[in-house]
Amino acid sequence: MTEKSDKALEKRAGAGVATGRSAPGEIDRFLGAAKQLAPLATGQAGRLVFALDATMSRQPTWDLACSLQAKMFEVAATSGGLAVQLVYFRGLAECRASGWVGEPRRLNGLMSGIACQGGQTQIARVLKHVRDEARSVPVRAFVFVGDAMEEEADALAALAGELGLRGIRGFLFQEGQDPAASAAFAMMARLTGGAHARFDAAAPNSLLDLLRGAAAYAAGGREAMLKLSAASPAVRGLLGSMEGGRR
Repeated sequence: MTEKSDKALEKRAGAGVATGRSAPGEIDRFLGAAKQLAPLATGQAGRLVFALDATMSRQPTWDLACSLQAKMFEVAATSGGLAVQLVYFRGLAECRASGWVGEPRRLNGLMSGIACQGGQTQIARVLKHVRDEARSVPVRAFVFVGDAMEEEADALAALAGELGLRGIRGFLFQEGQDPAASAAFAMMARLTGGAHARFDAAAPNSLLDLLRGAAAYAAGGREAMLKLSAASPAVRGLLGSMEGGRR
């Protein structure tokens, strides 16, 4: 990314993040409030934050996501269109966000210039960015693609709860079987009213179907996902996860 098209996300230690454990019933209150928030009107372009772990282990999946991202725009075109913002983290403290992109060629150009680097996860910074971005533009959903979680789960829960209250659905797509990642991704999905799903990088269509489902939601809400789910078991699974998490 060029300096003009991306921005570094500032670290603000402790900003808006609870340090204690969630009180009993807090998660259910978050979910109940999130259910009352109306989505954007169908027919206007939806906004999707597309966040990826770009630490060293992620290079094969980064390349896969780069090759698949155009399909998100294609599936969203029938539901009002899509604007995507790329967010990634890598290294010791690098976390960046692009501007909003309305067509796949530009997003591919941004992604193809990024190489993965070693480092630890910075998911909290991604969630803070989504929260802050939504204060100035209407963000309907975010996708996070990763395979690990090396942060305080309670801090992530507090941030995910904020997003859920704003009606921003989280789609957490996990490569592999890491138990800490599984627990954290499922928790963030539940708190945002979104969905957690695993994929196999050796089977590209598994991630493709998940990305298409998230893009459909960002562009047209639940109705767009329902239409897509008729031909996609993966999208039906996302819908089931979303509806199950709101009970």
